[in-house]
Amino acid sequence: MNQYKYWKIIFDFILAITLTVFLIPLLIILFIIASLDTSSNGLFFQKRIGQYGKNFIIFKFKTIHEKNRSCSKIGKTLRKFKLDELTQLLNIIKGDMSFVGPRPDIEGYYDRLEGYERKILELKPGLTSEASIKYSNEDVLLRSKENPQSYNDEVIFPDKVKMNLDYLENISFKEDLRILWKTFFKIIK
Repeated sequence: MNQYKYWKIIFDFILAITLTVFLIPLLIILFIIASLDTSSNGLFFQKRIGQYGKNFIIFKFKTIHEKNRSCSKIGKTLRKFKLDELTQLLNIIKGDMSFVGPRPDIEGYYDRLEGYERKILELKPGLTSEASIKYSNEDVLLRSKENPQSYNDEVIFPDKVKMNLDYLENISFKEDLRILWKTFFKIIK
């Protein structure tokens, strides 16, 4: 990795603080909506694999009802526009995540990589990546497969690994801006 990784930490922190301050009213409204919609506290916490394989707790707005375990219409809208992930600005401020990097996965994937592929763990997980853009409708794709788990493990995850390794090899401010713009246009499309 080049010198950019040090500037990336500063860029992430300053941008996350700025966006959090600017978005406080929206974050409060989304918290209230998620709380009412899911009949809960509105926040979702889950253990994920972070940089160097260390666990961290990711924050999201809840989109699933605890009683019937289904995603509501409001939850689907929050997910479609990635609004459920705005709380991850706090993960960036804490230093657990970055704006651009491999999406943080549950145990059993990135933490089990071996050899050269394990270099992905040098990166902080990100809000977005080339792989998350490509697989933005991953849940729909998996539902269309006869064996979703097998398809994920044999097709999607290896492709994500390749894309994230490509990012690691080409990491730069310009590349991060390109991915952020591409993500923005994917969301508003």
